[in-house]
Amino acid sequence: MDLDQLALLRTAEGEAALAAAAQSADTDSLAAAMALRSLGFAPELANAALTQVALRRRAASKFGADAARVFLTRAGLEQATREVVAARRAARLAAAGVRALADLGCGLGADLRAVTAAGIRAYGVDADPVTAACAALNAPDATVTCGDARDFDLGTVDAAFCDPARRSGGRRVFRPEDYSPPWDWVAALPQRVPYTVLKLAPGIDQGLLPPGAELELVSVDGDVVEAAAWCGPLARVPRRATVLRDGTAHELTGSGDELAPVGAVGAYVTDPDGAVVRAHLVAEFAAAHDGRLADPSIAYVYTDTPVTSPFGRCFAIDEAMPFSLKRLRAALRDRQVGRLEILKRGSALDVEQLRRDLRLSGPNPASLLLTRTPTGPLALLTHPTP
Repeated sequence: MDLDQLALLRTAEGEAALAAAAQSADTDSLAAAMALRSLGFAPELANAALTQVALRRRAASKFGADAARVFLTRAGLEQATREVVAARRAARLAAAGVRALADLGCGLGADLRAVTAAGIRAYGVDADPVTAACAALNAPDATVTCGDARDFDLGTVDAAFCDPARRSGGRRVFRPEDYSPPWDWVAALPQRVPYTVLKLAPGIDQGLLPPGAELELVSVDGDVVEAAAWCGPLARVPRRATVLRDGTAHELTGSGDELAPVGAVGAYVTDPDGAVVRAHLVAEFAAAHDGRLADPSIAYVYTDTPVTSPFGRCFAIDEAMPFSLKRLRAALRDRQVGRLEILKRGSALDVEQLRRDLRLSGPNPASLLLTRTPTGPLALLTHPTP
């Protein structure tokens, strides 16, 4: 989408095209485009409306009920913050006394919307003209400009939020030095604005974080969606795992440096949430449940009693065996397992190839955890605990 197409979508005719496109079950089909054209919409408008509606349908998990009304780009939607995550971050900033915030690299305005809703005066800047125009429409209570984030006058705010662009030319960028703005400028932001939050990719090299920053890993319904570095007075603990399940938030904190005890495989095994693992808080989780690891480098936590926790899924171990395809196939056949969930940590096996090799047949479900111990590869036949 370009600025002309965005302007066209905002006209009365554009609104009518969007409404007509929303009635289509398949916005990507040629038939949908032909249907809109048969209603009198020009090809360019029909295609723009169908593309926008398709993006809005994908945006429901990030923009909630307002997804049907926001304006989106493909790249912007990919990096946009989920509504529930943005709202929690804005509430924490408001509780810290932040009054005015600069969103440097504001994208489509998801965080701006949350910040203004929390009563904070917000300024957004984005280098892409179309993205900035969308943000201005999506967050009407914020002041949005198009430009280089590095040129923003930070003296007008008491806090900064920066989500550097991690896409270039439609492709994901992995090296921090290729971010926009570049990482050296981003990492130095807390020196200029002590109340700074940096939104980062979950796989960020933690050694790159500004000194003294709190690293928060966030997951939503089992998916790790982002990392955030809380800097200066905003930092409370070295590491935090925030797990959002069914709209409820749970937090686990710690140093990130603790080591979990190592011991034997138990009657139960818990697979910690990805946010716990990436925040290096597996030891804290294990300590809370009298758990242990069978291998110090693998994050499966073994216990002698079942674990009930939002920070992980617990399985009762029905059988633990050294990995052998023949033996595993026989065990699954004896249990008449036809529906098998396969999880793995510390295993190089290809899950889909293994599923084909197992030749599953039967009415029963089971969960298979592939891992290793100091004695070699291990297969755990399990079932989830209630």
